[in-house]
Amino acid sequence: MNINHYAVIMAGGVGSRFWPVSRTAHPKQFIDILGTGKTLVQSTFDRFAKIVPKKNIYIITNEIYLDLVHDQLPELTDNQILAEPEMKNTAPCIAYACFKIFSLNPNASIVVAPSDHLILDVETFVYTINSALQLSEHNDCLITLGIKPKHPDTGYGYIKASKEKSTGSFQNVEKFTEKPSQETAKQFLADGSYYWNSGIFVWNALAICKAFEKSARHIYEIFVNGMRYYNTPDEQEFISANYSKCSNISIDYAVMEKADNVYVLPCDFEWSDLGTWSSIYTLADKDSSGNAAIPAEKVVLYDSSNCMVNVPGEKLVILSKLKDYIVAESNNTLLICPKDEEQAVKQFVADVKGRFGAQYI
Repeated sequence: MNINHYAVIMAGGVGSRFWPVSRTAHPKQFIDILGTGKTLVQSTFDRFAKIVPKKNIYIITNEIYLDLVHDQLPELTDNQILAEPEMKNTAPCIAYACFKIFSLNPNASIVVAPSDHLILDVETFVYTINSALQLSEHNDCLITLGIKPKHPDTGYGYIKASKEKSTGSFQNVEKFTEKPSQETAKQFLADGSYYWNSGIFVWNALAICKAFEKSARHIYEIFVNGMRYYNTPDEQEFISANYSKCSNISIDYAVMEKADNVYVLPCDFEWSDLGTWSSIYTLADKDSSGNAAIPAEKVVLYDSSNCMVNVPGEKLVILSKLKDYIVAESNNTLLICPKDEEQAVKQFVADVKGRFGAQYI
């Protein structure tokens, strides 16, 4: 493995669309939501341990999840776990991690990825990331992985690749599009030059620091001022004093959509961002009526079809005459919702918090 290659795993979100199983105190990245025997963050760590040295893997998370990270990834040192004082979206957390790594190794090339994605073809994933890291080593470029769309999904952002500019398999990005309408998604699929935005990025440390300087100067100035504190006992004090000054903004809006040196690497491996209960349903084992139950041992269904059921393993659950429903229970909370209304779960969470307080959230 190349000692100049690093991985940053973002593990600070609350996963509210998987409520009530995912909740603020214990969000989805720390749950074995697919019943594989490993949590999502553990599976993500294992993938990147095949690409970069374990000592070069960093987890950035909210400070309230530090104990969860330590418990689930005990091989990490304190210096490899970055604590955000508050949630500020992806641009500040990526800036923090990349400036910290740059201060340690100016020759670093870095892959940045969410902690809660599912990658089934690990071998192809490893080859793909290694190819991107190698290209990034000596090039001033920002690389994003684009997933070849399988259907006109409206839950993903899209990347349009330029047909003129390319560097081998890497194509210059013409534009980013946020979650489109169904009709627009169909047009993107037919066009053939659009890819799902995976949210996985590769660049060298200098390139991303320069990109922040050019496109998100306010974030750049905060983190460049911390260069003498990173990887010292004073790092956390600096972050605690300055992190709140950052805008709450995604890396796409802050940097990627403004930069002219962005390339997409088209990928065709099986991928899911596990963003909704339907995405879990798609991947889960199903019975002859299309029902998915995790765990399945004590779930009994009568005249029911295409349901997604996630309940505590010790609970006996009987369901009758349900079709296309989500049934999820955790934290003294039961959710029963039609699958086609799952986008309303975030609103349910907000309403519950307003009526009953944070104890159920």
